[in-house]
Amino acid sequence: MSHPTAAELEILKLLWQQQPQTGRELHDQLQAVLGWGYSSTRKTLERMTEKGFVQMESQGHKNSYQAKLEKLPTLAALANDFASRVLGLNGPLPVSMFADSHLLTNTELQQLEQQLALLSAAQEQQP
Repeated sequence: MSHPTAAELEILKLLWQQQPQTGRELHDQLQAVLGWGYSSTRKTLERMTEKGFVQMESQGHKNSYQAKLEKLPTLAALANDFASRVLGLNGPLPVSMFADSHLLTNTELQQLEQQLALLSAAQEQQP
């Protein structure tokens, strides 16, 4: 499965905080961050639905969205990918690098540490 793009991750972060949300609600929150029009938000949500990142539910004339990707496995995979591909690091990432994150609770930090350790162990076993 592919990783979410930067824009898709912004949408997921909003959905992880509160879901479901309509396309308009998401757009209103993203407009200042991404600087794009509503049609771009709608198209991105369509692609995310096709990729299986979000689930859409029609409610009359409104579509609401929920994240299908779980927060911790997604963040762990992204962090691990960045560390190995960009920084050339092998081994588990220190969870302390996420300590000031507004996205994660203390319990989630502990769970993220476990996810990162599992990903690291899986990488070590690959030839």
